[in-house]
Parts: sequence; C-alpha cells; structure tokens
Amino acid sequence: MKKASSLSELGFDADGPSFFRHLSLADGDGALPRRRLIKISVIGAGNVGMAIAQTILTQDLADEIVLIDAVADKVRGEMLDLQHAAAFLPRVNIVSGTDVSLTRSSDLVIVTAGARQIPGETRLNLLQRNVSLFRRIVPAAAEASPESLLLIVSNPVDVLTYVAWKLSGFPASRVIGSGTNLDSSRFRFLLAEHLEVSAQDVQAYMVGEHGDSSVALWSSISVAGMPVLAHLQKNHRSSAASKTKQFDEAALEGIRRAVVGSAYEVIKLKGYTSWAIGYSVASIAWSLLRDQHRIHPVSVLAKGLVRGVPADRELFLSLPARLGRAGVLGVAAELVLTDEEERRLRISAETLWGYCNALGL
Repeated sequence: MKKASSLSELGFDADGPSFFRHLSLADGDGALPRRRLIKISVIGAGNVGMAIAQTILTQDLADEIVLIDAVADKVRGEMLDLQHAAAFLPRVNIVSGTDVSLTRSSDLVIVTAGARQIPGETRLNLLQRNVSLFRRIVPAAAEASPESLLLIVSNPVDVLTYVAWKLSGFPASRVIGSGTNLDSSRFRFLLAEHLEVSAQDVQAYMVGEHGDSSVALWSSISVAGMPVLAHLQKNHRSSAASKTKQFDEAALEGIRRAVVGSAYEVIKLKGYTSWAIGYSVASIAWSLLRDQHRIHPVSVLAKGLVRGVPADRELFLSLPARLGRAGVLGVAAELVLTDEEERRLRISAETLWGYCNALGL
C-alpha cells in the first residue's frame, strides 16, 4: 500500500476554510512583500546525496529541496523520512521524483549520481561508468535551470566537472567540483590533532586532483599567522621513523598519503563515505548561495592560472577559489609554490588532462 505524505492524499479536502483568518499583507501600492526563495536540487539520493541534503536541511539554507534518483521508491522513502522530521527542522518544502524536470528553476543543482566506489578502486577508474550517466543528467538539468550553479560531487570529480561544463554549456564560473575541499579538511584535522589546536585555526590546502595525485601545500601551512612546516621540522619527530629522524620529505609524503588514503579506509570499514562529504558540500553551498566570498579549494577550470597548469590545457582541478552567489568569483592565481609542489601539480594536471582529452568532448 502506498504511504501518504499529506492529508490530501488521504482524501481530505485541501481547499476548505483556512485554519487561520487571513490578513491583508499588501502595502499601499497593493503589492505583496515577497522574499526570494532558494531552491536546491540534489541529483542522486544515495548515501552521499542524502548526507548532503540532510546537512543542508539542518542549516536552514534552502526553502525547497528536490531529491532526484533513478529508483522511485528509494527516493520517495528518503523524502518521507525527512518530512517526518518537520517538527524538529526549519520549514522546507521537500520534493522527490525520478524526472530531472522537477529541478526546474533551481538556484543550485548538486550532482552526486554515479556508480559507488568499491574498496581498492581509484576515483579515476570510475570515469567510464559515470560519463554516460552525465550525458543523460546534465543537459536536462541545465535546460531546466539555465541560470543555476552546478556543483559536481560524483567521482572522479575533476574529470566529471569538466564533462558537466562541456555538456551544460554554462560558463566555467558556474560549474564547480567539490574537489579537494574535503581532502583539505582531512589534512587540517591531522595537523590540528598533532598541534593540539582547532582544525578551524589551521590554514592548509590540498590542491590538484581529488585523488591519488593530490598535492599538499606544505610551504603555505600556518596557524595564527605562524608558519607550521619549519616548526614541525625543527621541533617534532616522525613517529613512523627512528627516534632521531625528523619531518623530512619521506615523512611529509607519508602524511599526504594518509590524507589521500583516509577515504579508502572509511570505505573499507563502512562501505562508503557520507557524513564528511555531506558537511563539505553543504559548506560550499552555503558560501555560494549566501554570497560569503569564502575561500574553498574546489575544482575549477585551471588552464594557465598557476604554474604547473599549461594555458592550452582545458582541465578542472582544485585551487583555492573565492566563492559567491555568481559562482567562482576568483582563483588564487598568485599561489606561491615550491619547485617540488609545482612538479607535483604538473603531474596531477597531466593525469587529469589525459582523461579529459581522451573523452573528445
């Protein structure tokens, strides 16, 4: 038996007398004051999509949330589960379905749809399984909401953000990948634990590919305006090495690998990642729709913007970017890199360019 989501579906007349007596809200000119409503659509109601929707819902960011998924019963069940928490949440209209046209007039369309990453599988190995799906999703979403921002979360996120840019016809400033925003949070978490400070007080970025070739910008890490790397190398020792060995290049690479591998560890333990990426994407959504001008390391069209990324290569990778209501407002093009960081970023860019170029879009 189909469950009802409202009394009207149970046969009650929704057009009867109002429970409250209506008052005139018009001003002297007869116009009703109206607040612009914010609509966010999430395409893909899996673990990641629902973690994002749930986090956005609790942050009172949207007036309407649309959930889209290929499995009708699954997405309706998710909608009902959230609707039943209405007494504990801000008032939000939640809609679900399988038709992308439901996303019409969205301010932000978040795409998480795609094949689930399996233990041991790299993000780039997911590419071919997801490109064909994007050919069905992205043009329809762009047509339904031609003025929207498009936020890609599906992996491999950098290549699929490039795919979404090509398929949508949107300007690059309105197509953004979640990129290394979460990688950077994991990086900051590890450093904060070691330094015994809040992760919010650690300024540290991972850039490049969201994946195996990501680059840790050790040279620019700071806490309270103080450089961290020199302090670590002078005063701290690597527990993975001998007692006399300090934070050398091998130790730093071990930490970078730990950051990259943390997602694989979560997948191995619980089968998928969800909560951290949910908070990460919700923070990006907040910066975009609330016009916060905050800096996030997200996947952007990077050709020629920084050393290590050639000007003739159309590819998306993560760089610190200023985000606002219009999308990407600016990119840290004056990013100062060491020779080693530039070398690693070039490798990351070449890796991504190989896949983007092979797609022939």
